[in-house]
Amino acid sequence: MTRLLIIGPPGSGKGTQAARLADFYDIPAIATGDIFRHNIKTGTALGTQVKAIVDAGDFVPDSLTNELVVSRLAEPDALEGFLLDGYPRTLGQVTFFDELLASKGAALDAVIQLVADTDEVVARLRKRAIEQGRLDDSEEAIRHRQDVFARETAPLIAVYADRGLLIGVDGLGPIDDVALRISTALAARNIVCTADASATS
Repeated sequence: MTRLLIIGPPGSGKGTQAARLADFYDIPAIATGDIFRHNIKTGTALGTQVKAIVDAGDFVPDSLTNELVVSRLAEPDALEGFLLDGYPRTLGQVTFFDELLASKGAALDAVIQLVADTDEVVARLRKRAIEQGRLDDSEEAIRHRQDVFARETAPLIAVYADRGLLIGVDGLGPIDDVALRISTALAARNIVCTADASATS
């Protein structure tokens, strides 16, 4: 049973690595953005609340985000482990998540932090924006998102570092190389894939 979080700035390849980890450890990769979109699309009561908030241009409050995560983690595929991406995002969510896991007699195994040089990530995202015709995605806008991410996640990274859960991994380079760095770092903590996952990886 493997319970992981992954943190990384926009453009660090976090989604790609999350998908790989999910396959390797045979656990679902759960991104809060996907949870929001799924609930909105399927018209759940929580999704209706989220849509009203988002349409008004407001941030989804911790209480509602927590409810959505609890609902998702209660689904059958997440009962034997998970990889969370984008949650927890605030210290309030960290506290709630701690209590949720404790109530199940569970705990996180590790928090993977993809570390990437800001200038290199900005260059990568700017190139992608130009290739995709998103001319309004300026370097200034991209750097702003990087700054916001760093500011918002710094307290969370500090908490998990203090607990000895944080694993910093260089997120730049070929996808396979980054994946190997992550799996090697996790294996060093005796977090290994299941036999079934390794047989299909």
